Amino acid sequence: MAPRISLPRKVFPLSFSSRLISSSAADHQATPSRPSIGSPARIHKLIAAQSDPLLAKEIVEVASSLRPDLPLHPSSFHSVILKLARAGHLSAASALLRCLPSPSPALLSSVFLAFSRHRRPDLALSAFRRILSSPSSSSPPRPKLFRRLLSALAAHPSSLPVALSLLKSSASFGVPDSVRAHNVLIHAFARSGNVAVAYSLFNRIFTVGLAPDVTSYRILMQALCRKSQVGTANDLLDDMLNKGYVPDSLTYTTLLNSLCRKKRLHEAYKMLCRMKVRGCNPDIIHYNTVIVGFCREGRLLDACKVIEDMPDHGCLPNLVSYTTLIHGLCSRGLYDQGHGYLEVMVGKGLVPHFSVFHALVKGFCSVGKVDEACRVLETMLTKGVAPHVETWDLLVAGVCDDDREKLEDCVRKVVNEEEWRRSTRHIQVGCGLEGYMTRRSRAGTRNGY
Repeated sequence: MAPRISLPRKVFPLSFSSRLISSSAADHQATPSRPSIGSPARIHKLIAAQSDPLLAKEIVEVASSLRPDLPLHPSSFHSVILKLARAGHLSAASALLRCLPSPSPALLSSVFLAFSRHRRPDLALSAFRRILSSPSSSSPPRPKLFRRLLSALAAHPSSLPVALSLLKSSASFGVPDSVRAHNVLIHAFARSGNVAVAYSLFNRIFTVGLAPDVTSYRILMQALCRKSQVGTANDLLDDMLNKGYVPDSLTYTTLLNSLCRKKRLHEAYKMLCRMKVRGCNPDIIHYNTVIVGFCREGRLLDACKVIEDMPDHGCLPNLVSYTTLIHGLCSRGLYDQGHGYLEVMVGKGLVPHFSVFHALVKGFCSVGKVDEACRVLETMLTKGVAPHVETWDLLVAGVCDDDREKLEDCVRKVVNEEEWRRSTRHIQVGCGLEGYMTRRSRAGTRNGY
């Protein structure tokens, strides 16, 4: 039998009460002494169907007022409380929550999350303390519910001291220490920039007789890398490996990115090469991180070597790999090598971004290699990539005096195809390619072309 839940007595308008009674007249015969409001299951369906949480709350109150001898199912109260909390009616949700003698952990977990999202973690803490002091609470809170409370508090920097105090006193109310609970606060303090407290919580795991897991190490290493303490993070990695842990992919991504930003590229490449031996196969993100680091520092030959070695290690370069490398080569004036990698990626079915083509066209035009620039443009058009207006402007400046026929062939392809004409907006190029073509055509007629 469902437990009796007492609500505050409230007088409701006759119109609403009569509507609730008449809605269930088909199911129950009303009597003068006990008005029929339908079964608890019917009331629950009516509540669940309401999109307005305040109306759902009023249905519960009316039903309880009309038939105090017919207790509603706890799921009806759960539904109303969740609707109110998620809609931001926190006071009403808290009031109803206090009426429940023993709310379920699932309900409390969802309510804690709603309170936190509405920036009222104090309500979650009050509800938790009320449960601890309730006479009907015979068993200690579940560890999962305790972690949800810590998460609700940790989402707000001002509540972090309270969360830390709760964690340290968890044994006093029957919740055993756990690594996952520590990880919640390690992550929260690390995110707020307080690495010292995060590190002390990491060490506390050992103090209470537990051992950190991979997540504990990763969170702390990420925090150290954000503070540019890459050396300390590397020491943690060594400690992790010595204790038999296998770092996950995200841990290596964090360390590789930090090493590259610190220009410690030799260490980054060394770590990349040792990943497979240490039980974690490097993926495309790890390789691209190192490629970006080499290109950023102008070490293009090393970046090329990484790309060439990737297939031998079971990882194929993707669009980002080639794009990064080609931009790096163009930035150092190595346009022929960049064009070579362009042909390789196109041959593999990868379609580069227009900026890759533009970088090569700009580079070739700057050194007077107009033929190569035109070949890049031809590849661009063949692959369905619309040239930017500046790309056309570069080609006009580069070839209009040296090779009119080649320019006219390229532009005529655009002028004659509606899709290209819309995409490239060639009329905006320089003094206008359409005007240029018209003038060239008239000049050709006058000169007998």
